[in-house]
Amino acid sequence: MAQAVLGSSSLSLLHSKLSSTRTSYSASTIFGSQLKSGEIEKTHLRLLVSFRSNPALRMKALRESPELTQELTNNKPKSIEETQDGSDLFNEMKHRFLNFKKRKFLENSEHFQNLAKGQAPKFMVISCADSRVCPSNILGFQPGEAFVVRNVANLVPTYESGPSETNAALEFAVTSVEVENILVIGHSCCGGIRALMSMQDEVNTSSFISSWVLVGKNARLSTMAAASNLSLDQQCRHCEKESINRSLLNLLTYPWIQERVTKGVLSIHGGYYNFVDCTFEKWTLDYHQEGSSREENGKYKLKNREFWC
Repeated sequence: MAQAVLGSSSLSLLHSKLSSTRTSYSASTIFGSQLKSGEIEKTHLRLLVSFRSNPALRMKALRESPELTQELTNNKPKSIEETQDGSDLFNEMKHRFLNFKKRKFLENSEHFQNLAKGQAPKFMVISCADSRVCPSNILGFQPGEAFVVRNVANLVPTYESGPSETNAALEFAVTSVEVENILVIGHSCCGGIRALMSMQDEVNTSSFISSWVLVGKNARLSTMAAASNLSLDQQCRHCEKESINRSLLNLLTYPWIQERVTKGVLSIHGGYYNFVDCTFEKWTLDYHQEGSSREENGKYKLKNREFWC
């Protein structure tokens, strides 16, 4: 009997050891080695990441364990990659494009088919590259209505300044597309004009911005002469409008623009958008047939001034 009891105890002990060994072996088979609970959680996290990043594994899970798949996808956090590569932004852009296609393109298919054959806009618009100043948005230009070029501070270099993307666009719009109006639009709180007004006598020629805004140096000089006693903010506000008029005069240095303005087939306009209070000013350069847009005192003449508010 004693031997039987002893044998039973030994058998129970042996069974316990075998169960422990079997458990250890199973853990080693799955994870490569025995892991503590914290390590198991980390391993589970790695498997979860693998599941999310592996389409084949995700499809297999979808077929074999829909409950698990649903649980994982419902609790999916935004990944760093999504934030960094701007996928959410492009999803929004995609939504806007498809909305444009549905509500604009498809509903006006005949108009867009005509545009595919050629363009005949009435306006050439030169505006600032500032993200807050989109001429099509604030003035309601529809596709085919305006030929637009945007640059820092909506500046127009003189004909003698040499080639740039702005005068290349001007040449195409005036001589090929044959627009009837050129509209130069400035705006409030312009960073390019502030850079111009903050410029020291010694210009940093290594800066693309400094080199470009020098196109408006005459506007800066006239602003300093007229508003030297004002604050920088007030000077910038003055120069924002003055630079528009200087650009209008610079347009007349292009022979093919002056010729058309003289003949009365092309008009030159200025516009100023104040996005602080959402107002818009519009005016036209008064150019006489004899080829003068200035009075005797050197000031330019404007007409048809309007204020929209």
